[in-house]
Amino acid sequence: MTVQLKKRLVSVADYHKMAEIGILPERGVELINGEIIEMSPIGSKHAKIVNKLNQILNVSLGQSVIISVQNPIIANDFSEPEPDITVLKRREDFYENEHPHGKDALLVIEVSDSSVAYDRKFKLPLYAESGVPECWLIDVEKQEIYTHWQPAGQAYKFSELVQRGELAKTRYFELELDTAQLFR
Repeated sequence: MTVQLKKRLVSVADYHKMAEIGILPERGVELINGEIIEMSPIGSKHAKIVNKLNQILNVSLGQSVIISVQNPIIANDFSEPEPDITVLKRREDFYENEHPHGKDALLVIEVSDSSVAYDRKFKLPLYAESGVPECWLIDVEKQEIYTHWQPAGQAYKFSELVQRGELAKTRYFELELDTAQLFR
């Protein structure tokens, strides 16, 4: 006899209710494809890159956008990832009544020291599908940036590897990032 197991996926609405009543911890989990995923602890190299990116982006882009650090975006009804950096379209209410959606982002950046494969396999397709026009995966150990742009379904049409000493350039707004400055 074969036992049929059913998996119940958690929706973003259910996830928010769980957080409101205190079932979920304040930090350290995210909702990916209906499953609550425990995030890897943030190491000092990872934190350094996120902090440097935050400073560089704020200086470079000023108040024309919102730089969101390790805050959620709604990718679909069953996914609410927390990218390390999201460059959001500027809104006067700063997304007060609801987390931004993928279509509200101009750029999502994931910084990975141990989760590059996971981010590539699970998060990148979510970002593409939700309409994030450009996504960067930063490999802390290899000191490389994988840039992806022009979403098409669950993938990006184009990608480029940017190595230390090269410039990473955004495709949909003005930004050039000197990787030597980031990985110094």
